[in-house]
Amino acid sequence: MTSSDGVDDDKRATLRRFAALGAAAPLAGLSDSAAADTGESDARDAIAGYLSTTPGAHFSKIRDDLQLGTGETQHHLRRLEELDAIERFRDGDYKRFVLADRFDEFEKQTLGYLRRDTPRGMLIELLSTPDATAGDLATALDVSPPTVSKYAGELEGAGLLSREDGYAVERPETVLILVVRHADSFGEAARQLARNADQFVVYDG
Repeated sequence: MTSSDGVDDDKRATLRRFAALGAAAPLAGLSDSAAADTGESDARDAIAGYLSTTPGAHFSKIRDDLQLGTGETQHHLRRLEELDAIERFRDGDYKRFVLADRFDEFEKQTLGYLRRDTPRGMLIELLSTPDATAGDLATALDVSPPTVSKYAGELEGAGLLSREDGYAVERPETVLILVVRHADSFGEAARQLARNADQFVVYDG
């Protein structure tokens, strides 16, 4: 159904749902009156809200999940970058986006890999079972051992994994915090880890 101003009602509901999440984001109050009059404010606030819950999302996912057009998405992302509300980073063939000034380079690298199914599964499995072998990972993720080896090499090259003595996640506390904080955007395995996160945190006080 389309409202009198030509905006699909389902799309409007999606934008407003994510805009509500972005109420406390850096974007708040940055949209000018002209943008608000044309509905652009809703779209920009929605992108900010979406990135607050799904940091590291790539262009196509933002566009599709928010039901925006390609040109519309490009326009709003570019404007948000000009406003210093968001920033982009390159992850292989992907352009990924996060809210500005929220993540360091290691965290952005981590988010990029957490947005990929097999590397995310490997990191989550190793966080919950630190002594897991390559064979254990292949079985748990239902992938081939060469696939595990391929991604292990990528993760090691990115500084997220050590292979000196088995497999070990680098800066595991940081990776765990990212998974737990944004678990809903990473799927059921992440949510399960988040539910049991207190088992993996050591207090040294």
